[in-house]
Amino acid sequence: MSSLREDAAVLQPDLVALRRRLHAHPEVGFALPETQRTVLDALAPLGLDITTGSDLGSVTAVLQGASEGPSVLLRGDMDALAIVEQTGLPYASTNGAMHACGHDLHIAGLVGAARLLASRREQISGSVVFMFQPGEEAGGGAPLMIRDGVLDAAGSRVAAAYGIHVMPGMPGVFQTRAGGLMASANSVRIRVRGQGGHGSRPYQAVDPVPVVAEIVLALQAWVTRGFDVFDPVVLTVTQLHASEVINVIPDEAGLGATLRTVSGDAVVRAQREIPVLASRIAAAHGCSAVTEVIVGYPVTVNSAPEAAGAIDALGAEFGHDRVERLAAAVMASEDFSFVLAEVPGAFVFLGATPAGIDPADAEMNHSPRAVFDDGVLGDQAAALAALALRHVGTEAQ
Repeated sequence: MSSLREDAAVLQPDLVALRRRLHAHPEVGFALPETQRTVLDALAPLGLDITTGSDLGSVTAVLQGASEGPSVLLRGDMDALAIVEQTGLPYASTNGAMHACGHDLHIAGLVGAARLLASRREQISGSVVFMFQPGEEAGGGAPLMIRDGVLDAAGSRVAAAYGIHVMPGMPGVFQTRAGGLMASANSVRIRVRGQGGHGSRPYQAVDPVPVVAEIVLALQAWVTRGFDVFDPVVLTVTQLHASEVINVIPDEAGLGATLRTVSGDAVVRAQREIPVLASRIAAAHGCSAVTEVIVGYPVTVNSAPEAAGAIDALGAEFGHDRVERLAAAVMASEDFSFVLAEVPGAFVFLGATPAGIDPADAEMNHSPRAVFDDGVLGDQAAALAALALRHVGTEAQ
């Protein structure tokens, strides 16, 4: 029988066409009716057991193998971002949204994996669950699909779960690591209350604006002086709020920040220490402060056996020169973390910078100018299929 890579090369033109159709018509959030229809049409010939979400635009498809065995889950996220595309691609979106994070490739790659595995049904002992997920960017579609039973869709809990995410990098090179792969994502909101007044008479007011500015600087020192560099924390203030009128000192000013950590202990410390820091700085200036530390996505943690197995399987399929072990976690976040908190598995990055662009200079995911090479789609599909066959292929039994 031909190899996964050989069969995926045959699928490549169809997968590119599917990806570009999806790219031209992105949808945002949890309701993705056109995207869902496209996925259902692509899966229809494969003889899978398919269900859709009751209150979100998800698709869960189950491939039953020829004999009994374990089940494994493969995931692709489907939603786009509310970004106006600036790539100039001939298939660029014109609807005000954009697949700036590569989820269009994730959909097409997962469809490709489903086609590769369906053609090998007689070699499968067990089941493969294909998780087409909305709402990754919008606040956690993965927990909703877990609520709806995606991890048990094959009749029993999946033994492992895998996903692949395209990133700037050498096209076709896979990267992963055991343990923490991606950071947790949390939000910090601080409101400082003073006493407003006229901009010309600050001595007759209690101005909260310089207090917020002092808190911004103190937060940076709190990170750099309070945490071990080998347990990294990134806190970036992205919002400042004060008066809407230039000659008015407001009663209240505030800030918003994103907080990324690779350990749960750091989040606990943030919840305990940031409110104290803000309140004491505010009190020193005659103000008060209210702080919220809002816990979001947890750390994406690859189980050691599945990460090692993924490296071995991808190395065997593509050559070990195309598989790299990351030395440290990436400080971006992923809601596949919720899946990996429930079952063992691994998340893998795939370089997809187009030819002619230095990966070091490539626009990062979420940029309106981000571009990804859909020439990697065949390898993406073959990689997902290879990861699944580690658990349900007849040779794995």
